[in-house]
Formats: sequence, structure tokens, C-alpha cells
Amino acid sequence: QVQLVESGGGSVQAGGSLRLSCAASGSTSRLNFMGWYRQASGKQRELVASISRSDNTGYADSVKGRFTISRDNRKSIVYLQMNSLKSEDTAVYYCAAALYDMGWDYWGQGTQVTVSS
Repeated sequence: QVQLVESGGGSVQAGGSLRLSCAASGSTSRLNFMGWYRQASGKQRELVASISRSDNTGYADSVKGRFTISRDNRKSIVYLQMNSLKSEDTAVYYCAAALYDMGWDYWGQGTQVTVSS
């Protein structure tokens, strides 16, 4: 089993930055993919960014050039650096982890990010 715990959410003004962290514990050596999702009020959950064990990354078009995902395999932590935040980035952000490229197996509890304009 794997447990994921997010931290780093909060409130920030538009144009500001936040860094989210997701600490994985348990059988973390089996994890090949990590990702960040977000869900705004009244909207579907969407994939924001993902990263493989070999550091291949992918981003939603809406965050390209502003968000950066990275991981520390030794510490089993994945980060999401969010710059130039916009009000539309307001959402609950969830960390996700997968053993294979076949869907997400584990989820964190979520952390709230609120961007005020």
C-alpha cells in the first residue's frame, strides 16, 4: 500500500507563487508515475501535471510555462511549483500515484489553493 499526503496549499494573490508537496510512504519503490490533479468547485477533476520515474513530464495546456512538476525519488516526494497564479487556478489539488501507465492507483486527500484577483 501507498499513502500520499499533500501540503503547501493556501491563499495567494494573482501573480503569486505556491509550491505543493506530496510525500509518499509505504511501497513507494513500485511507483512509476506521479501526478497532480485539481478540481474546482462545480467542475470535473482534471490532470494538471504528471511525471514518470525517468522524469518525463506532461502538463495541461492551461498551466504550461507556469507550473513545474518535479520529484525526489530518494525522498519519495513530488513537487508542483506554481508561478504566475491566476484566479482560475483556484481548486483543490490532489496528488496521485500509479504503478503502471494504466490509471492512477493511489490518491491523496487534497489541499486547497485559492488565488484572489
